[in-house]
Amino acid sequence: MKGLLLAYTGNGKGKTTAALGLSLRALGHDQKVSFLQFMKGSKNYGEVKISEKLPNLTLVQTGRDCFVSYENPDPVDIAMAHEGLEILSQWFKEDRFDLIVADELLVALDFKLVTVQEVMELLEKRPPRLHLVLTGRYAPDEILAIADTVTIMQEHRHAYQQGVEAKEGMEF
Repeated sequence: MKGLLLAYTGNGKGKTTAALGLSLRALGHDQKVSFLQFMKGSKNYGEVKISEKLPNLTLVQTGRDCFVSYENPDPVDIAMAHEGLEILSQWFKEDRFDLIVADELLVALDFKLVTVQEVMELLEKRPPRLHLVLTGRYAPDEILAIADTVTIMQEHRHAYQQGVEAKEGMEF
């Protein structure tokens, strides 16, 4: 079986949520899933809380619980993003997961925490049977060109624009 490479990108809400839905579907088929969150460190996300209750789900965060500066990222943010790539590399070598989600890796690319070349070289090393999902805004053309499935979430309207605060269970 050939594993698929999926990219969920665009400026609309739902990229991580779609990846979580796919993960839940895979878990329903007794598959082993890992969810690696780049640039996220909050333990208050619903997916972090539920991961402890799902035995076939491994969730790891490689980010701080704060915003990253686009213009001048802190060296610790760059180091944590590279730690995420190292974790992915190790998981590829172990070949124990059926599905891996690299959540917000595409944003880490845009913020130049990691390079397109580093990610492309890593993607070449993924096990052939592994399904891999990359999420985040601003997917580079190189990723879009090789992905088997590309979904671009487009924002039409968001409650945020009307002054509605982020809701537990909806945005986090």
